Amino acid sequence: MAVPKRKTSKKVKRQRRTHKKLSLPGLVECKNCGDHVKQHHVCKSCGHYNGKEVVEQ
Repeated sequence: MAVPKRKTSKKVKRQRRTHKKLSLPGLVECKNCGDHVKQHHVCKSCGHYNGKEVVEQ
């Protein structure tokens, strides 16, 4: 069974894990109210989608 000869340093360990991170969802600005919303979703604050009112407040 393979056993490491030396302890893995913090630097090497962190360099290896740099790609394992959370990414932000694609947010765009609502054309009506300026709030940040997910792409292709109805705005929760004003109820608009693609410049049209979809959900009445």
